[in-house]
Amino acid sequence: MTDIHAVCLALPGAALTFPFGEETAVFKVGGKVFAITAAESPTHVTLKAEPDEVTGLVETYESITRGYHMNKKHWITVQIDGTLPPGLVEELVEDSYDLVVDNLPARDRP
Repeated sequence: MTDIHAVCLALPGAALTFPFGEETAVFKVGGKVFAITAAESPTHVTLKAEPDEVTGLVETYESITRGYHMNKKHWITVQIDGTLPPGLVEELVEDSYDLVVDNLPARDRP
């Protein structure tokens, strides 16, 4: 099973924060959120995604739904249950991170 915390923290400039309390891990880069998951034993992760890819991901994989408590156009929630193809969770985390970094001012990019 994917260690989602390790995947997120391995990205350049990634920071783990707890703005919603100690039970929710929020990963940020340049002060902007790219991943949200449980602090202990995460079973899912909420990630940013390209709006034109969200629908395809949701329709293709049962383990991917529109973002829980987030803008459904820009966020997805991914179940970390081993049912997705190998490497897909990591790829989606990296895509989320890249989307956030691409929108940061040049001075704030890692």
